[in-house]
Amino acid sequence: MDWAQQIVNGISLGSIYALIALGYTMVYGIIKLINFAHGDVFMIGAFVGFYAIKGWGMGIVPALLLSMVVCAILGVVIEKVAYKRLRNATRIAALITAIGVSLLIEYGTLYLRGAQPEAYPNAFPNQFFTIFGASISSQSLYILLISIVLMVILQWVVYRTRIGKAMRAVSYDAEAARLMGVHVDRTISATFAIGSALAGAAGVIFGMYYTKIEPLMGVVPGLKAFVAAVLGGIGIIPGAVIGGLVLGTVETLVSALGYSPWRDAAAFIILILILIFRPSGVLGKNMREKV
Repeated sequence: MDWAQQIVNGISLGSIYALIALGYTMVYGIIKLINFAHGDVFMIGAFVGFYAIKGWGMGIVPALLLSMVVCAILGVVIEKVAYKRLRNATRIAALITAIGVSLLIEYGTLYLRGAQPEAYPNAFPNQFFTIFGASISSQSLYILLISIVLMVILQWVVYRTRIGKAMRAVSYDAEAARLMGVHVDRTISATFAIGSALAGAAGVIFGMYYTKIEPLMGVVPGLKAFVAAVLGGIGIIPGAVIGGLVLGTVETLVSALGYSPWRDAAAFIILILILIFRPSGVLGKNMREKV
């Protein structure tokens, strides 16, 4: 067994989970909401990329950018229509609404296009390279490269731009940020837009990785990305990246060892262990909260 190749494949898969998990953790860090519709935004991104490449003849980069733009707009619409008026409601109300939005997107897509899966077009030839004696597929390297570039851009946006400073201020104390002149509503919308754009990009590269997409494809990767966010520390951006990479690597190694039926269960076993032994996540800190 080529362990180096399995690890590279695991890191590539984990980078997809990390991109989705970043949306979960950014939204939670701002408004303390678990946006369970996020996995379905990821699904929409995969279909936008599919139609852009196969139907409109776009290359992978234009298709990726189009998917990110469409998903960013969708994320803002979801926030404005479904979540904005629930800012001061109970968390259970917001959570139920998120589940409702998720089901609406899933079954709305099923109604519009049917349940049949689609074979994702091959955007670039898959070749194999020998690196330090290990055979590595070019597809895994492309996916890893795209994910790293997007994560670096996200870090730059969060820590070097005005909107990033506003996001960090609102995350720390929304009312104090408002008093200091930060437009809180605009900042929350920007957070949904950025997180949803990353989910759209993840949908495109997920389609290239697994070569098949369908309207319910966002459920399991969405849940796994949520596990990755909890593993790293929900609300902490580097934690989402670490959690995604760990989860993808564990899944791939479980499959490589011959336990493929357990690869999905591995994510939820990790979730149970984290909640038992370190509920705040790898990078999180235990904090008291009044209820």
